[in-house]
Amino acid sequence: MDDNGEQTTLREKAYESFTHHLLARDVRPGQFISQRRLVELTGLPLGAIREAIPRLEADGLIKTVPQRGLQVAHIDINLIREAFQFRIFMEKEAVAIFTRTASNDTIARMIKEHRDIDEADRNGQGSPELDARAQAVDWGMHDAFIDSLGNSIISNAYRVNSIKMRLINQERFRIAGHIKSVMEEHLTILEAIERRSAEEAAERLVAHIRNARDRALAV
Repeated sequence: MDDNGEQTTLREKAYESFTHHLLARDVRPGQFISQRRLVELTGLPLGAIREAIPRLEADGLIKTVPQRGLQVAHIDINLIREAFQFRIFMEKEAVAIFTRTASNDTIARMIKEHRDIDEADRNGQGSPELDARAQAVDWGMHDAFIDSLGNSIISNAYRVNSIKMRLINQERFRIAGHIKSVMEEHLTILEAIERRSAEEAAERLVAHIRNARDRALAV
């Protein structure tokens, strides 16, 4: 690999490592962090960190504050509103396409996953493992809708917004204690998809996202 290719790889690794540590809560929203600390955290050279910073800034994950340095994205009302609005615009179209194109087997599998989790929660089988499983199924459903578009530009933009959404979830709304309501809302969407009713699926999805937004804003 040439020098440019190696530098590109290190820059991407630095970006991915930062987002990993951000979601792992090793770095917290609103925190000020130095380039030296990022080197220690990621284990990557300073050059790679400096190369990754413009992309992190462009994606709204960090910002440079004059005379203070780098600040991790802060979770505030504007970020919450904008992140959820982005989801509504993207996912409303995506779920309509998913409704028309997803296979019966895919839809049946997703419904079963949700019903199994809902049943386990109703039977008092709550646990950190069930919470993690429910969260994975939650994100997986929404990702599947976006993937059905087959548009890499949208997928990349959605991925960045998903990082912000996960930060919002960590700070404002965790699925633990809310599995029943989330699974039930998802099932209304999936059952509309099963009936191949794109309009109904989109309506139920928008209602679900707005409910999640309102819960995040209420904290």
